Amino acid sequence: MSDKLRLCCPCHFGLESVLKYEITKIGGTDLTVTDGKITFTGDENILARANLCLSTAERVLIELIEFRAESFEELFQGVRSVELERFIGIDDAFPVKGYSLDSALHSVPDCQSIVKKAAVERLKSKYGVEWFSESGATVQIKFSILKNVVTLYLDTSGVGLHKRGYRRNSNAAPIKETLAAGIIDLARVRPDSIVCDPFCGSGTLLIEAAMKALKIPVGINRRFAAEKWGSIPASVWQEERKRAIEGVDRSAEFRAFGFDIDDAAVALTLDNAHKAGIKSRIKVEQADIDKFVQPEDSIVICNPPYGERLLELREAEDIYRRMGRVLGKGGSRQSYIISPHEQFEQFFGSDAKKRRKLYNGMIKCQLYMYF
Repeated sequence: MSDKLRLCCPCHFGLESVLKYEITKIGGTDLTVTDGKITFTGDENILARANLCLSTAERVLIELIEFRAESFEELFQGVRSVELERFIGIDDAFPVKGYSLDSALHSVPDCQSIVKKAAVERLKSKYGVEWFSESGATVQIKFSILKNVVTLYLDTSGVGLHKRGYRRNSNAAPIKETLAAGIIDLARVRPDSIVCDPFCGSGTLLIEAAMKALKIPVGINRRFAAEKWGSIPASVWQEERKRAIEGVDRSAEFRAFGFDIDDAAVALTLDNAHKAGIKSRIKVEQADIDKFVQPEDSIVICNPPYGERLLELREAEDIYRRMGRVLGKGGSRQSYIISPHEQFEQFFGSDAKKRRKLYNGMIKCQLYMYF
């Protein structure tokens, strides 16, 4: 058993409860939930497992220290006190980035250079060298300064975890994979569910639903920054990949149906489903919303088009009306619809059983739930 680490996973606002459940399920302990992130304890195996398996986390960070700083000297000393040599090798690159909000130290470039200088001084004293080539693996240092409280992290993921590897191409307004996964969880998709998306776009909601139902680890087809670190044995990653693959349930009876008015979207969904390894579970065809017939015992999960300009807005409202005529409102036909339109229910013609505030990028939305 390796040493315990304090880990931190940021997430979309509104998905904290979903991520909390996921972290508990993979073995994370001592969870602290705050807006948009969850901090927890785990060893190196949990770190690897979190990267491979968490579907709603944006990335996996190691939290190194938290301290107060209102001067550059306090910032410097705080960072210098951290055992960076535990993770950063003599040849590793250690770039620094971060942000500062409501704090005395408000200049981010200045804070960046102080954090870098402190890291260099610490590592110089530990490795007995005057200069670092930074030619090896990248160990990204991140800092946040919020109300004069500095938190220092290392980023183990590299590219954001929403990049699963199956969506190299997407249409104009794709929903982020991590948000899609959260909606799938809120819609309680099971191994035997039938899921429909009448506006499938690039197929994200259908693919995330299939991966959830078949217990396919979302990160299985990609690599993570910490896999190149000398501080985490390669055997940890091998062990966790093997464990993740063994958990896949191909016997699940899950099926999905996608529709889109645009035949390019249909082709895109099929291509992405193929890359994700679940093409056999998904049927996609070109069809307008008016032609949609929702199967018995199915769940509609969709992100219908919404207009930002007046003409598009009128068109979106017309689509909501047409959706209201064909989508199930509960019972054996459930619907989960994400929209930023404040009067969605009015146009849809029915009040949701439940609503959940979510952010799609910077756009404040509601998930309207009919069950």
